[in-house]
Amino acid sequence: MEGKVQKMNQHNPGIKCLVNSCHYWEQGDHCNAQKIEVISRDAQSKQETDCATFTPHSMK
Repeated sequence: MEGKVQKMNQHNPGIKCLVNSCHYWEQGDHCNAQKIEVISRDAQSKQETDCATFTPHSMK
């Protein structure tokens, strides 16, 4: 499945991702998305935030 943003050939420094079911996840808990979007404008805690860039791996 193609993601919402470009998937880079290298990880995006400074972004750690533990969601290995994401299209942008790379071994070592890296994120290969060119950019990310974190949503929930009025969040008061980390539990109220969400990575809007998440795209599941395609199931082939």
